[in-house]
Amino acid sequence: MNILVINCGSSSLKYQLIESDTEQVLAKGLCERIGIDGSAITHQPKGGDKVTEEIPMKDHKDAVKLVIDKLTDKKVGVVDSLSEIDAVGHRVVHGGEKFASSVVIDDEVIKAIEECNDLAPLHNPANIIGINACAEVMPGVPMVAVFDTAFHQTMPKKAYLYGLPYEYYEKYKVRRYGFHGTSHDYVSDRAAKILGKDRKDLKIIVCHLGNGASISAVKNGQSVDTSMGLTPLEGLMMGTRSGDIDPAIVGFIAEKEGISSDEVVTILNKKSGVYGLSDGISSDFRDLATAAESGNAKAKDTLDAYAYKVAKYIGSYIVAMGGVDVIVFTAGVGENNMQVREAIAKYLEFLGVSFDKEKNKIRGEELILSKPGDKVTLMVVPTNEELAIARETVRLTAK
Repeated sequence: MNILVINCGSSSLKYQLIESDTEQVLAKGLCERIGIDGSAITHQPKGGDKVTEEIPMKDHKDAVKLVIDKLTDKKVGVVDSLSEIDAVGHRVVHGGEKFASSVVIDDEVIKAIEECNDLAPLHNPANIIGINACAEVMPGVPMVAVFDTAFHQTMPKKAYLYGLPYEYYEKYKVRRYGFHGTSHDYVSDRAAKILGKDRKDLKIIVCHLGNGASISAVKNGQSVDTSMGLTPLEGLMMGTRSGDIDPAIVGFIAEKEGISSDEVVTILNKKSGVYGLSDGISSDFRDLATAAESGNAKAKDTLDAYAYKVAKYIGSYIVAMGGVDVIVFTAGVGENNMQVREAIAKYLEFLGVSFDKEKNKIRGEELILSKPGDKVTLMVVPTNEELAIARETVRLTAK
């Protein structure tokens, strides 16, 4: 089967066409600035060069049409016609409590996703736009929704309930949901396979460290806790997101600065994290590492604080699971940033984790950073959310 994987943002659309038998990526690309001047598509067929072309796209329907045009183009395409695309897998950010697994999309599913819009106002509406656009351009092609929140629906109440009046949970479903679930699921399963073990026999901590970051405790194959909460703002300090703070800070800053609470939340989402703490040096960890190596004290302090906060979450999840067998780094920073990995690993020495500095120089590959005989295995596993979405799509539509 040829599976088209779609990930829609408010003004973007990422895609991959994956052949399910070999799991090879036949083509991938990105539509940017949809509905904005200067919209463009970047398309790369397997074995071919990446090509970027500025083309007006007034909405996501235009973007989906353009993706199909590129995939079937005689020069840069990889299939002869639309009929060769067997199914579409959509990334959907928030499924609330309604979805504990991926589902085939129908009218009822779309309605349920819309009901979660308040929980993810920046993401779910864009996801629905992408679903509707595909349904219009590709009528009759089965589609599957794969939810970022679904993997974490196995968390027990003690992990997902907040210390708030219970009525807010009953009325508004205010609770921890967690995100990056597709990645945490894929990476924990892949880590177990690399070690030649069954995930159901392991206690795994997955550190998804990218511009957005989250950590999860995966015990016997199920998520039992995760760092992101009602929204992706809670948890680790991230690229531009604050992560955990004293909630009273919102009102305090609003009063001192003469701004609204909404404006403060925007600051917490877009101007905080390592970008804010470093005093605007960068939200990119590569830039921070370079600045720190050059002697910039603020960059060094920021990276020190980041590693410490990651290590604290790891420690808390060891308690939550009653131990740990495997700790995995993944996503952009986790897969590629040597300095961050080493700084975090120093906090793990008490676990009996040794650290191979030579192996740590490798970027973006599956590798084991600890040494044989260590009580806890420290490893890197590149995430592949698109492949995970494709697999779920095949599982639900192949019949």
